[in-house]
Amino acid sequence: MRRALSLLMLVLAGCAIKPDYQRPAVELPAAWKESADNTVRDGNWWRVYADPALETLGAESRANNRDLARAAARVDEARALVQQSEAAYYPTVDATFNRNRTLSSAATGLLPPGVQRERNDYRASINVAYEVDLWGKLRATTAAARADLLASEAARETVRITLAADVAKTWFALRALDAQVEATRRTLGLREEGLKLQRKRFDGGVISEYDYRQLEAEVAAARAQLPPLERDREIQETALAVLLGRSPKLILENSIARTREASTLLPAVVPSGLPSELLLRRPDLVEAEQRLIAANARIAVARTAMFPSIQLTGYLGSEAQALASLFSGPAGIWQLAAALAQPIFAGGRLQAAIAAAEAREQQALAGYQGAIQNAFREVRAALAAQRRARESFEAESARAAALGTTLRLARLRYDNGLASQLEVIDAERNLLAAEVARYEALRAQRAAVADLFKALGG
Repeated sequence: MRRALSLLMLVLAGCAIKPDYQRPAVELPAAWKESADNTVRDGNWWRVYADPALETLGAESRANNRDLARAAARVDEARALVQQSEAAYYPTVDATFNRNRTLSSAATGLLPPGVQRERNDYRASINVAYEVDLWGKLRATTAAARADLLASEAARETVRITLAADVAKTWFALRALDAQVEATRRTLGLREEGLKLQRKRFDGGVISEYDYRQLEAEVAAARAQLPPLERDREIQETALAVLLGRSPKLILENSIARTREASTLLPAVVPSGLPSELLLRRPDLVEAEQRLIAANARIAVARTAMFPSIQLTGYLGSEAQALASLFSGPAGIWQLAAALAQPIFAGGRLQAAIAAAEAREQQALAGYQGAIQNAFREVRAALAAQRRARESFEAESARAAALGTTLRLARLRYDNGLASQLEVIDAERNLLAAEVARYEALRAQRAAVADLFKALGG
């Protein structure tokens, strides 16, 4: 009998409905075409900047950023849900104690002779319930919960990589604005000193009011460039403080400490021959695939509702009329029961649940395929941005060097009476524009490096 029962359980277990997930086929390029002379293999990609201040800011953001803390809490929630689903493998056991006092009517003629109208009943029992997982419902539910856990862990990693990139980009945008403000103030100081000299020449009748007012307008134009730059710098500083997870008081009252840096161009960061399959390890792609796996497992859960469910229940305890007799030998009670339920007609509800689960799987599949397309788009865009930003920086550096020489020659010509002050100011204006553009190109190149590491999944 036992062998027959065991054989029956094995046969039924073989009939269990299991998830049938297979990774969707994706046509990938063989490898990246770009080559480079610098890469990072330990995941701490921000070290390519060789900026100790950025290292400190990155550590502060990882410790205090609220988005990262929320993502970590989602991981904890998903882990608890896995434990909850795994607990369904085991029976549930609970203890109950009941005390009833009833009074029956003596006027109905239904009260048996010798039976008291007023009765007490005490009952204490331990109850057990267990669902037999013949069709794999509980296993599929647990598989879906585990996939959700892996997806939430990947989402947390995506937040961490995005946070690191945002901190780096905001930090270098702030430094670029610092340099632009400094260059503008330096130019403004030179123009104001020149205007003081020209004021004396105007008062002495050496230059006309027309020339003097032009010079005055140039000084005002240089002064007008400062407020927008300082406004943008304050915005970037506030944005960086929020990324660092600082309190509202520190956001309003404290500033971000600066360090001196050299205006150096970073080398490219993509090694030659990097297999495209590595991009599938990107956290957001891992998350999308795990969501697809979870959706596939939930189809199996929906299908098991079409099959019989078996519930085993029982209790062991005591029942007596008097509390003092509750735990005596004659008061003992017990029960074992098995219940089998087979859906016959549900108005199409079960089929609709399966169709809905399949539709959710198709949504997850489209999301996964779209995430892969977006990932390769981001990588290609980041590679192009890095390459073009380098070219822009080199061109702006050459332009600034040439205009620096132009300004020096214009001042020599002015000192020797061969050029007007307006020519000198025009050379200063062009040099300032070139310096601002050069700092912006440097910021763009550094931001492109961060975007590329983010696109590659860190």
